[in-house]
Amino acid sequence: MEETNLNQTIRCIVKLGGAAITCKNELEKINEENLETVSSHLRQAMNLGSCSNKVMGMDWSKRNGVSDISSSLCDFGDQYQFNVDFSKFVVVHGAGSFGHFQASKSGVHKGGLNQPLVKAGFVATRISVTTLNLEIVRALAREGIPSIGMSPYSCGWSTSERNVASADLSGVAKAIDSGFIPVLHGDAVLDDRLGCTILSGDVIIRHLAEHLRPEYVVFLTDVSGVYDRPPTDPNAVLLREIAVDEDGKWSVVKPTPQSMNKQVEITVAAHDTTGGMVTKISEAAMIAKLGIDVYIVKAATSHSLRALRGELRHDIPDDWLGTVIRFSR
Repeated sequence: MEETNLNQTIRCIVKLGGAAITCKNELEKINEENLETVSSHLRQAMNLGSCSNKVMGMDWSKRNGVSDISSSLCDFGDQYQFNVDFSKFVVVHGAGSFGHFQASKSGVHKGGLNQPLVKAGFVATRISVTTLNLEIVRALAREGIPSIGMSPYSCGWSTSERNVASADLSGVAKAIDSGFIPVLHGDAVLDDRLGCTILSGDVIIRHLAEHLRPEYVVFLTDVSGVYDRPPTDPNAVLLREIAVDEDGKWSVVKPTPQSMNKQVEITVAAHDTTGGMVTKISEAAMIAKLGIDVYIVKAATSHSLRALRGELRHDIPDDWLGTVIRFSR
């Protein structure tokens, strides 16, 4: 594992949940409204302290259904009126309706790269997830965020029995030091024991947090946070604060255990090859063990904007809806 030489302090690592930015029940369909709002919120969060509200759009390519490119160089005039100096964020996104179908149908997550179907699925999965990565980079660029797409497979990430074995973070560090916002994603990668597997965005976030040590981490999801049972259950209770102890075990702090059902049920969608909420909580707990606060909150809401801005670093306001996971000191 290569040592990360980073000259900048990372403020936040953000996970854009696949279910929050895509229409998960429609194959390869982006939730355009949510993605646009999330991109705007990220710009606002990164842009704290700037007196300029003007956006220098950076997507200068044509889009389907749009007759002209979103910006042209002649629109900018005096370039110094625009702010392109953002606080240091790293973005990682899930696949949602991109990639999961291809991976689950071909069994990429189980390995067996010597099988023709798995090899074809590996290619198909990467085509799908990199397509989504480009669209997210473009959405952020339209908000004036200097984003750079970075695919884990192409950047030398690999696994051993699904655990990260190799991850060259030098490209991520150089991008950050050069003023860019790296945008990584869940990906199909090579595995030295299984042949191949799926490396989830949640696992990537934990590895980045270990090496980059951000001030805080935010998971943007399609629900308000972590519940004691599936959120579709009318009796589901939002777990507002979870404490993680030295050995990685976690316990509910708010609401108090006496006021709720102590049995916490977590479900995983049948097509989700990355472990869903189970993986998310496990990885978030490992990040919290590092002394880094983790916020799990519904994307494209005022609650997620407050989390992204770092407004929840101390006491959690009663009117904030989400889950905070912290190390129990």
